[in-house]
Amino acid sequence: MAEKELGYVELEWRCPSCGNRNPGSVKKCAQCGAPLTEEIQFEQAPQEQLITDQEQLAQARAGADIQCAYCGTANPATATKCKQCGADLAEGKARATGRVLGGFRDRPAPPLRCPACGTENPATALTCSKCGAALAQPATPQPAPTVARSKFPAAILLAIVLGICALIGMVTVLSTRTTDLTGEVRDLTWRRAIAIEALTPVTRQAWRDEVPANAAIGQCTRKVHHTQPDPAPGAKEVCGTPYTVDQGSGFGKVVQQCVYEVYADWCDYQTLEWRVVNTAVAQGTDLNPAWPTLNLVKDQRAGNRKEEYRVIFLANDKTYTFTTADSDEFLRFRPGSRWKLKVNTFGAVTGVEPVAGP
Repeated sequence: MAEKELGYVELEWRCPSCGNRNPGSVKKCAQCGAPLTEEIQFEQAPQEQLITDQEQLAQARAGADIQCAYCGTANPATATKCKQCGADLAEGKARATGRVLGGFRDRPAPPLRCPACGTENPATALTCSKCGAALAQPATPQPAPTVARSKFPAAILLAIVLGICALIGMVTVLSTRTTDLTGEVRDLTWRRAIAIEALTPVTRQAWRDEVPANAAIGQCTRKVHHTQPDPAPGAKEVCGTPYTVDQGSGFGKVVQQCVYEVYADWCDYQTLEWRVVNTAVAQGTDLNPAWPTLNLVKDQRAGNRKEEYRVIFLANDKTYTFTTADSDEFLRFRPGSRWKLKVNTFGAVTGVEPVAGP
């Protein structure tokens, strides 16, 4: 994002000695004469107005005030000697800058009621127009307290997590714990399949410059292609809420974060793609697996091939099934041959070895 400057506003500071509000450009309290020290922070005025006076603008843009190292007086950034004690400001310290004070207060603020006489005064007034008493800023409304939701008891949550972990662990143990059985090959089945693909018209969407050269472009709409910090022809500037940043000089810079939305054509287009339209299947119950015969027509081709082989064993008057996708392994299982089976707790065959001897 790019930072966009909208202008400058004058800030305020509150005197810790008498509570009087003072304009940011004033470095001594107008009520009691106390100086603006380094510890006192600038605040937003109840209602802010962008400065148009050129002399004030120059002051706002000059930089942060310099606090005298000897007497602590705040001096303009352009000063070289302290206006209070005459000390060289080369040893002074510039006030901190960059603190975000809040959203730009450009809307009319409610009037301020004098705490001494009750007179209503404009929001921008620092002292009462009737009795001269200091006017405090209205308190910033605090968000309504949220009712804390009752939390799920941690002990129960922990018990559930431990229970799930224990269940997973038990399933893992049972699936890896095996028993050796001797089985005899009773049945065999195999299945081989070849996907048949055809060039099929499909509708897709893409940016106009990414549409394939041989595709037919249909309806297009203008959409945001990307955002960037710099302007571009036809781009739309989109900015966030303005906010005020302390410049350390009694003035605040009003800025907002902006991006530029760059638009482009988002289009429907038609093209041809290979898609599965059918599957040729061959299957049997012997040791002679074969691939199905393909009768391809124009604009068709053979796609992915899949094969699955099942061997059914009889062991201890029960049947067990072993599945493999390796045809060479499948051809080893002659009907009537005997094999040592590794069977897990769930009855699945996890491994096979030929039984030596007759």
